[in-house]
Amino acid sequence: MFQSAPYYLLLPLCVLLALGLTVAALRRSNRQRLFLRLLAGWLAVLGLWATAYPPRHSVRGASLEAVVLTPGYQPDTLRRVVRLLGPATKVWRLGFASASDTPSLHSLLLLREQYPGLRRLHVLGQGLPLEELPNLGSLRLVQHGTPAFAGFQQAVWSRRLELGQRLQVAGTFTAGSASTSPVWVSLRGTGRPIDSVLLKTGHGPFQLRALPKTTGPVVYRLQARHAGQVVATEPVPLQITAPSPQRLLLLSSTASFEFKFLKNYLGAQQHRVALRTGISRGLLQTEFLNQPAHELSRLNSTTLARYDAVLTDAAVLSSLTPGEVQALTAAVRTTGLGLLVLADAGALPRTLPARSSFTAVPRPTSSSDRPQPIRWPDAAAPVLALVPATLRLASSARPVVTNQQQQPLVATQRAGLGSVTVSVLPQTFPWALQGAAATYSSFWSLLLQATVRPEAPQARWQLLTAWPRPEQPVQLRLSSATFPAVSPLVSGSPPAAAVPLSLEQQAELPEWKTGQFWPRSAGWHEVRLTSQPTFSFYVFGPQEWQGPEIALRRQAAARFQATSTLAASPGAVVQQPYPAVWFFALFIFSAGFLWLEEKL
Repeated sequence: MFQSAPYYLLLPLCVLLALGLTVAALRRSNRQRLFLRLLAGWLAVLGLWATAYPPRHSVRGASLEAVVLTPGYQPDTLRRVVRLLGPATKVWRLGFASASDTPSLHSLLLLREQYPGLRRLHVLGQGLPLEELPNLGSLRLVQHGTPAFAGFQQAVWSRRLELGQRLQVAGTFTAGSASTSPVWVSLRGTGRPIDSVLLKTGHGPFQLRALPKTTGPVVYRLQARHAGQVVATEPVPLQITAPSPQRLLLLSSTASFEFKFLKNYLGAQQHRVALRTGISRGLLQTEFLNQPAHELSRLNSTTLARYDAVLTDAAVLSSLTPGEVQALTAAVRTTGLGLLVLADAGALPRTLPARSSFTAVPRPTSSSDRPQPIRWPDAAAPVLALVPATLRLASSARPVVTNQQQQPLVATQRAGLGSVTVSVLPQTFPWALQGAAATYSSFWSLLLQATVRPEAPQARWQLLTAWPRPEQPVQLRLSSATFPAVSPLVSGSPPAAAVPLSLEQQAELPEWKTGQFWPRSAGWHEVRLTSQPTFSFYVFGPQEWQGPEIALRRQAAARFQATSTLAASPGAVVQQPYPAVWFFALFIFSAGFLWLEEKL
């Protein structure tokens, strides 16, 4: 290897100096401390040479590796990583503000452009945002672990419900690795707890429920309390919409409280209701709510086309004429009309469509006279009702309501384009008389959802980003048959101005149009499109729901590491000199010893 001129001048000088010091020490008459004098002379020459040309050692090339700090990083971990990589390692912060002098990084794409030689990126803290992972390119990602997150780890709930549907929040909570004390987790409404559960060990799954009372955007709160102190709280936003008015025809063989209460309840929910009640042979009484009166003496295709579902008792179904049965069966199978039959303990009518899927099994009289516990997914336990019979179902039928022995009491079966639902619960109006209006509403909302005619496909919005946050891209998707002529507008809380949302039509599924929006602040946002209902979604604050966010980032980082390992370039090893001051000190010490030994 070619060296500079000073190298070739200093090398023979040091050799001659070493020989001179050795000869001088050997010719001395005083042979005491000869070995030490020889050693000091050689060390002095070595120190002089190493000061000018210090030896080198192999280190990992800092220029090929960098460190990115994300929220939640530990300073101890940073010091350990920098000590491993070398003090010259570049360090940036991404996604948070800091009072330190660490430079801020706006995008990993800029980092790759400014430092094309980078091969490995060390990430400390919660991890990289999901949208930044594609910007890594061929960089190898090294994720350094952080302490386990204490708080709400996960939670799921429906972000959009109809009024009358029950909100269910399910998730997991962890108080901390060392804590095993009990923790109360509660769901709170307007400043008061609605439902709560005790986690005896301080961690584990939970499930909480609430029944919204009004329409519009609402924010509940999850709260965890330990020893009387709030240790974690998170928002639970959702949009409550008014139920779509259904057209319902009620057929009762005789006057009954069951149909009277059901008619009044459905009318109060703004459904279009018609009730036909048998008074005597050949004499019928009709009532109409939220719609004009019309002929109901006979069931035909024209009459049935007015309605989304028919609710009837078994006696009316048995008394239908062959023409009415044919019209009802055709409406169910070809137009999607729903049919709900309130059956008794006897055999089901032969005129029932899809009759082979249901069989009523009577219960002993001694047990059918006493109310029995029943259950359904949204039921507030306990719920009691008279149960004169149970249902035996075909494999194609689906149970909707069961008893404690998991025997079906209400079940539904697809029949062509429509659905047929059978219930063997004869009396539900006592729930309304006993003040259990929420139970009554939940039960009938469930049965209507399982029965009514499916709605025609309509344009609708969908939020694709699980946890929207300020200054991060939020994906929205519009499902519609046509492309909107005018761009939709997205607006946040005042005084934020509405901004147009650019949509891109998917080539594979033309009915899907996706757009990306960057919210500036947390809170409710709205998407408005001409002739479409307003769509609301909630943007979480930077410190809200960190548990699910950290889990998503770690999973995404693990997938990226698994797919990029083979393409990653190994870190280079470079030669770095030892500090010259060490060898200059050796020269001074050795030369000082030679001078001092001469005086002794």
